Amino acid sequence: KKRGDDVISYEPFWKTINERKITTYQLIYKQGILPDTIQRLRSGKTITTQTINTLCSVINCEVSDIMKYVPDTDDKN
Repeated sequence: KKRGDDVISYEPFWKTINERKITTYQLIYKQGILPDTIQRLRSGKTITTQTINTLCSVINCEVSDIMKYVPDTDDKN
């Protein structure tokens, strides 16, 4: 197994905003979240700790409500 096979999932972010009835439109146009940030979350790309901090502040949530670590399940060794 090589490094980098594990992945960070932003699935909790989508679940959190859905449960709180927050739209990406609201995040972008009312809270000032950049559209690129939403696109990065959609496509599973990296985001900075500053962005995570901003999202937690705006949504009033914990880091675990934004992202989770998903280990590679192909090879446990």
